Amino acid sequence: MGFITEHAVSADKKRYVDSTEAPHHFFDADHYGRHPFRDMPQRWIDAAAKYTSDTLNKYGTVPWAIQSNYYWLVKAFKARDTTGILISSSNLAHYLADAHTPLHLTQNHDGQLTNQQGIHSLWESRLPELFSNSYNYNVVKAKYVSNPLAEGFKICRTSFKCADTVLRVDRALNKSFPAAQKYAMEQRGNRKVKVYSVAYSRAYHRLLRGMVKRQMRASILSVGSYWFSAWVDAGQPDLDKLIKTPLTKAEKQKIAKEEALYHAGKVYSGQ
Repeated sequence: MGFITEHAVSADKKRYVDSTEAPHHFFDADHYGRHPFRDMPQRWIDAAAKYTSDTLNKYGTVPWAIQSNYYWLVKAFKARDTTGILISSSNLAHYLADAHTPLHLTQNHDGQLTNQQGIHSLWESRLPELFSNSYNYNVVKAKYVSNPLAEGFKICRTSFKCADTVLRVDRALNKSFPAAQKYAMEQRGNRKVKVYSVAYSRAYHRLLRGMVKRQMRASILSVGSYWFSAWVDAGQPDLDKLIKTPLTKAEKQKIAKEEALYHAGKVYSGQ
């Protein structure tokens, strides 16, 4: 648990060392017309044939990133590879969480096209920072995912439907909220930073009617379901010994080496 918690953000860090990493975190569905999830083929080879792989990489590949990391996790489970299980679980969880974030599904990902810059961090950082302690994170039991790619597209489709509300509610609130009270300065470490005020954040959170909580809960269930399904697809190996045995120095070194290799380019290849 500690390792996965710490390394759940490793996929974001890869962006700084791997120029091909960024597309794995989003899918600009609205680039593909009025009915993107009807028109987009789900298999990579078919989607690339229709739109070209360059276009897919430019406008995001998160559904396929979910699929590829899922099968890497299955492979790690089959091999009883502790480090592989930990790394693949962390990365898979990250991409699934990204797919549950509405603004990862639109070209207007930070409100830059509608003069709403900053809304991305407001939705996915500021609101959870202020209000997530009140959320109930108990979800139903994990479910078996029979088609990880189709399920990934389903998650993206649901999040995409929320994106318009995320932007529309902020536009409406901004018209009625006193401009001088929208932002505040807060101490972060040894410096002060400009943030959305508690009052504005509370008003926006209320108008979203529980959306952030719903998406976080859905993300938790999806992560658990994908992990469980990968274990099932690997033949349900007995992991007791792997769980009970602390990582050795050699295994820790292996993790560092595998992460370095991953950073160097172990990315989705379209296969």
